[in-house]
Amino acid sequence: MSATGGPSDRAAQTPAPGRPGPVVEAAGLSLSLEGRWILADIALNVAAGRTVALLGANGAGKSTLLRVLATLTPSSAGELRLFGRPAGRMSAEARSRIGLIAHQPMLYRDLSVRENLVFFGRLYDLPDPAGRAGELLELVQLAHRSADPVKTLSRGMVQRVSIARAMMHDPALLLADEPFDGLDAPAARTLEGLLAELRAAGKTLIFSNHDIRQSLAITDDVVVLDRGRVAIDGPAAALTAEAVLQEIAGA
Repeated sequence: MSATGGPSDRAAQTPAPGRPGPVVEAAGLSLSLEGRWILADIALNVAAGRTVALLGANGAGKSTLLRVLATLTPSSAGELRLFGRPAGRMSAEARSRIGLIAHQPMLYRDLSVRENLVFFGRLYDLPDPAGRAGELLELVQLAHRSADPVKTLSRGMVQRVSIARAMMHDPALLLADEPFDGLDAPAARTLEGLLAELRAAGKTLIFSNHDIRQSLAITDDVVVLDRGRVAIDGPAAALTAEAVLQEIAGA
């Protein structure tokens, strides 16, 4: 674990010979908006195939950090490397290895489920967007609703379509901002299963979540943010919900 403001143990690690390097490397990553530090001295090191949960109170900086990792918001200071390359100099091809599930589903409500996925597949120049859409609709268990407009779906179904959209181009790194937010219990279990399948497929996942116990059960590592700084960074197996909750409550 790391103390607030210090580099994490994982950030100091060097990949063993024969193993792939980190997907995400951040050192001193900071972001200032209107004179206020939203992120301060963030250190991260996420290896390929790891699943990381971002936890913290509202306003801790979780959504902002995900936007910085997605290269949508540039940092004010520090260094961010993705797939071994400086984030600020990444090509469009390199950025296409990132998928994002945001608070907003980024779907066209009047288009059908399949039309949405095919549209996004064409944006990435996929050779067979319709075929890829069909595969993902089977994965998210929505093939039977493929012809229905998105606006007719439940909140949980829209979230599953959003996940399929983010996976259309088969990204190596998937970032998700509160993917469980607003889901009922069956939809949450379905999403847990989807994340487990992505983990098994070797994808690197980083997601924010309010449910501490759920996060500890389904992730490899946990990062707790406190007012834009890393308060805890460690393996989920070594943490308890009570310890994490105490840190968040203290924040």
